[in-house]
Amino acid sequence: MTIELHEILIKDLVKGYVDNDEEGVYGYGGKLNIRPKYQREFIYKDKQRDAVIDSVRQNFPLNVMYWMRKGGCYEILDGQQRTVSICQYVSNRYSINDFYWHNLTDDQQEQILNYKLMVYFCEGTDSEILKWFEIINFAGETLTKQELRNAIYTGTWLTDAKHIFSKTNCVAYLLAKDYINGSPLRQDFLETALYWISAGKIEAYMSKNQHEPNANELWLYFQNVINWVKVIFCEYRKEMKGIAWGELYNAFGKEKFNSSEMEKEIKRLMMDDDVTKKSGIYPYLLTKDEKYLNIRAFTDSQKRAVYEKQNGICPQCKEHFVINEMEGDHITPWSEGGKTQADNLQMLCKNCNRRKGQG
Repeated sequence: MTIELHEILIKDLVKGYVDNDEEGVYGYGGKLNIRPKYQREFIYKDKQRDAVIDSVRQNFPLNVMYWMRKGGCYEILDGQQRTVSICQYVSNRYSINDFYWHNLTDDQQEQILNYKLMVYFCEGTDSEILKWFEIINFAGETLTKQELRNAIYTGTWLTDAKHIFSKTNCVAYLLAKDYINGSPLRQDFLETALYWISAGKIEAYMSKNQHEPNANELWLYFQNVINWVKVIFCEYRKEMKGIAWGELYNAFGKEKFNSSEMEKEIKRLMMDDDVTKKSGIYPYLLTKDEKYLNIRAFTDSQKRAVYEKQNGICPQCKEHFVINEMEGDHITPWSEGGKTQADNLQMLCKNCNRRKGQG
């Protein structure tokens, strides 16, 4: 890959700047594709954006940018966030300290327009460019795994998928923002949907669908998951956010559940002090696996007191053990209403406790 250093004036960068969202973002007289398909959306916070303009106004150097040469045109390989910050300011899209671009004096505007950006022009094979894209950072913002995948599997399918899952207030976000952690702009919603539908084999799914005309299959699946959750668990609670709903849908989506009975059980478990992980109630009700609940354990002092009371004798096998060879056990199992309290505690040797747990 060849790399050449050039000085680009801001006045040339902002010529012909347009932001047509899905149709593209362009500058440099229409010759620079500011947001290629593999690039992330604009994610700078106000302070980061303002710092770019402040650096320019004080003639402080910005980090070098990278443009990929494509015939007589270019694509931004690194520097999109800084470029958009500059172009939006010159286009009167935001103010800094209550000063828009049109509030600046002529000499202040000229100083900004004549600021020199250091830009490397790069040429190489697609594999070389994508490898370089993978290892560099965007203004200190390291690429997420899904952003790297997007760089590899560009095409019609990804363009449609990003429209659904990767925009501010996109339809996937509006549908599922209370159920999924993360940000659409950082590709969290897209990655989550892909992980669910592919059972963790995201690259294989994206590779297979790269040149499909749309992402309808993924979108329909995602809607089915979220709507299923809303029907099965009809009353929303904050603990429902961030659960692996797709995995549960894949396993239990065809089974029948009584939503009213589910809600009664949820209320009971939410009030149970022994359940220390309330978000685990939902997978527990589907799987019946108590590991999701993190049932409160007996304290060391409780176990020591009962051990001494039993004189170190396991009540099951009647053998004597030192305390670290024994485990605290619910006499009446938690699942049958037994509480994690001293009068429901017995100390069993590890073997007997394992046998009891196996039923």
